[in-house]
Amino acid sequence: MRKGQGKSQAGARPAETPLVFIAKERGGLRIVAIDQAAHRSGLPVGMTLADARARAPGLAVEAMDEHADRELLLRCAAAVEFFTPLAALDSRDGLILDITGCAHLFGGETGLAAQAGRRFARLGLTIRLAFGATPDAARALAHFGPANLALPGEEERIICGLSAAALGMSAEITIALARAGLKTLGDLAARPTGALSARFGTELTTRLRRTLGQEDIRITPLRPAPDCIVERRFPEPLTNGETLLVILDGLAGKIAELLERRGQGGWLFEAVFFRADGAVRRLTVEMGQASRDPASLTRLLRLRLDTLADPLDPGFGFDAIRLSVLRAEPLAPTQTSLDSQQQREDGDIAGLIDRLVTRFGRDRVLRYVARDTHDPQRAGATTPVGSRIASAAWPAPEAGAPPARPIQLFDPPQAIETLAETPDGPPLRFRWRRVLHEIARAEGPERIAPEWWRVDGQSPATRDYFSIEDTGGRRFWVFRQGLYGETGAAPRWFLHGLFA
Repeated sequence: MRKGQGKSQAGARPAETPLVFIAKERGGLRIVAIDQAAHRSGLPVGMTLADARARAPGLAVEAMDEHADRELLLRCAAAVEFFTPLAALDSRDGLILDITGCAHLFGGETGLAAQAGRRFARLGLTIRLAFGATPDAARALAHFGPANLALPGEEERIICGLSAAALGMSAEITIALARAGLKTLGDLAARPTGALSARFGTELTTRLRRTLGQEDIRITPLRPAPDCIVERRFPEPLTNGETLLVILDGLAGKIAELLERRGQGGWLFEAVFFRADGAVRRLTVEMGQASRDPASLTRLLRLRLDTLADPLDPGFGFDAIRLSVLRAEPLAPTQTSLDSQQQREDGDIAGLIDRLVTRFGRDRVLRYVARDTHDPQRAGATTPVGSRIASAAWPAPEAGAPPARPIQLFDPPQAIETLAETPDGPPLRFRWRRVLHEIARAEGPERIAPEWWRVDGQSPATRDYFSIEDTGGRRFWVFRQGLYGETGAAPRWFLHGLFA
């Protein structure tokens, strides 16, 4: 496996003015980053600001902005996705790329390195780039290796000649290795592993094996690898908007064919536009259900482009366009129904859901689901239309019987004043919103006890529900909360819902 690692450096400054970035470390202001002029002046990272000013009186000093530095590194990580979708951050100034199977698309590793240098130059950055068999090998070569890329077959020889500091161990261990005469990685490789572990710990030997390519670990990319990808690269940057839409249509057809061969459908799609100046724009499209219909995907992509608050600016043009499936699942071929009208209606509803999700977002398009509970306040809920939450079975009404529950409930239930003939009986009359209602008919009680197994402590006290009808024919669903004699206070009555 071949992996690449690049290290970003500071932007351009006048050659005669050294620039250093400082931060508070170990109780004082110290240099945490330098430019090339400061490096030529002999100002190392870790030196105190006072010592640096004494050595270079005309020093330019800037406070280190960790947040802005990370944002820049994330922009760089997005830019290098032009070469591979597997990119990870390496400390605070580097990137690690897994370019397995990608280098040949750019003319080999040398061609990829040249294109990467030009791409970062458009961002105003210079890079130090190296290739290695493992992430640790690439990191060591980028930080401590020669300026030129290691040719095939020379990597092991060059790594063995690197300083022991290339392992990235603490300063104390690096100094101890030098005092023991172990100044290069080749010196360490020649010593027995057991003796090194006993003296310096197992972490040193683990890093040594990984740097020498004897042990490999996979990187953890910033973004999970898509389920499948199709892309189109251009020999000259593309600036025409109509051509862009035509290419998107073609990519949608290709990804639909790929999903069909795999027997899958996509839930979440992403279009990525790589601009010639290194900027990257992403558009995501989420389906209401798994689909591989290219027409639907194309329609949603065009709708997404039309509704952008910040229009897609081609700038100097796009170098490549990539269409990915971020989430897929098995999708069996659909059998044509004899009821073409029903099939057309189902397709229209699915298309409407997709358009609503694309325009407003998945969290704003909701569906109702039933919950397996006897508590009426928990029986129904809303969830995003694309979520995987399964709905319980809705209770089937008895044939010819009125509904047992109102369609809509008050949240919270509204307190009412009642008069009952017996303590546990239904009310004879009640007052709600200053209106007195005389009861003509009542059915109940239906006792609903709290769900004792819940640990959130939000389950209400025992309730006795009654379905009642007043002399005007209006039907209500009321309950008495609490039991007589259960607590010192008398039970209270509430109106929970209205029947249609």
